[in-house]
Amino acid sequence: MRGMSGSLQLAVFGRIAFAAALGFVIGLERELRGSPAGERTISIVAVGAAAFSSIAVEIFPQTGGQILAGVATGIGFLGAGLIWRMGAGPTRGLTTAAGAWTVAAMGLLAGARLYLTAGLVALLTLVILEFEYFPVLGRLVHRTPPPRGPDEQPGSEPGA
Repeated sequence: MRGMSGSLQLAVFGRIAFAAALGFVIGLERELRGSPAGERTISIVAVGAAAFSSIAVEIFPQTGGQILAGVATGIGFLGAGLIWRMGAGPTRGLTTAAGAWTVAAMGLLAGARLYLTAGLVALLTLVILEFEYFPVLGRLVHRTPPPRGPDEQPGSEPGA
């Protein structure tokens, strides 16, 4: 098998760098929100996914789907490592694990030359992660029902 031309290698590197930049922005959001996996971890996930995707597209186009499936499986193991539970307390890391999984998919898109889709996925991911911090939308998420009196039972509202 002949090696890839220099220009093709630079194009592949450009795809990987694009994925890294998008991953960095998403990872920065996670870092600012106190997540254990921040910009470096999330960027590296994007870089790896884009690299695997580029290999699949450029070197193994007939069997590239197997490489992509391997990335999806592998990132699941990484996600499991990001999720932990302390005793009977709350489960932590689910959002970060889901974010890493999504960033891997975004990296696969960038590696497959679907730049617009990768960018839109990154934007959508940021909107979802920051949804509760938007002034009006955050109030909708954190809306609590009015307190009930001690003699009020669910379903006993007037007209119910």
